[in-house]
Amino acid sequence: MANERESMSPTKVGFGVLWPTCWTGLPIKLAFALLVFSMGLMHFENRLGIAFVMLLASPVTVLAMPTIMLGLGSHFGEGIGLPLLFLLSIPIDIWAFHVVGRTFFLERFRKEPPERLGFTLWWKSALAGAIFLPIMWFIVSGVTDTAVSVTHSLADVENLRSLFDTGLPVAERIGLEVTLWGTIASAVLLVFLTIGVSTIGRIVRDIAAAAPPAAGDYQAVITRWDRMRVPSDQGLFLTAVTGTGVLMCLLFWVVLPVTTPHPHECCKKPEVKVEGPFKPIETLNRNEQQVGALTLQVEALEQQKAGAEVEKEKGKGKANSGTTANAPAVMKP
Repeated sequence: MANERESMSPTKVGFGVLWPTCWTGLPIKLAFALLVFSMGLMHFENRLGIAFVMLLASPVTVLAMPTIMLGLGSHFGEGIGLPLLFLLSIPIDIWAFHVVGRTFFLERFRKEPPERLGFTLWWKSALAGAIFLPIMWFIVSGVTDTAVSVTHSLADVENLRSLFDTGLPVAERIGLEVTLWGTIASAVLLVFLTIGVSTIGRIVRDIAAAAPPAAGDYQAVITRWDRMRVPSDQGLFLTAVTGTGVLMCLLFWVVLPVTTPHPHECCKKPEVKVEGPFKPIETLNRNEQQVGALTLQVEALEQQKAGAEVEKEKGKGKANSGTTANAPAVMKP
């Protein structure tokens, strides 16, 4: 057992501490993130959503985020909610490091967990992340851009064009390019992630090397480990967790209607008049009256038209008689 503990690689130690720490604090961080989003204090691009969640989950990014955003010009979003969320993550990460670190020291190292273990692990890991993550971001971004440009050039070579009459088809070309540069970028990212996890593992091993051995036999250590994971007052713990969850839900639903756009506030809907019940007898009587009125109007128009035609004929007759009486006088020599 002692040889197994001494032979644990830094990568295994770092992964054994970082992975449970991320999942211990992530649900609490996501609750705060959802509340900040509902308040409209933070906005970020959709394509960077996964990167934002990964950086939020890791406890080593709180000091690396400002360096990446200010030094390298990579903006994940905007709004006061982004720095506020990472500041709220600090006590959560310290608590998660403390819970996971104490368990890991007793279970894996059989060492006595030092005082303020969570704070020590947090500030050393955050400092290492502030140095390592910007370097990794810069190198991985440069390698990805270079790999993309190289794969574009490879897809245009004449050797590939000779295989087809009109060159490489579009679907095959996209698949080839994504496979090539994606494999290269993923390999480089995995190498740097392994180095980063190994660095955290070395930090944990250095702290464990200075810690005294755990008192008691193996059964006593296991009993102490189990008591760490189970709250002493389970009713109080359940009440506190439930109350916190209810408070977060109330805050979310109180803030959400204020920040959510309502279409009826900006676009007025046309007023709809309520029609009365349909009465067939009244409708028929009304239609008969309208038809009678229209008939009278048509008859009046016809009489007016007939009178105009009579007057017109009389005018033409007078004009013709005057012309006939004057005609012999005009023709006389």
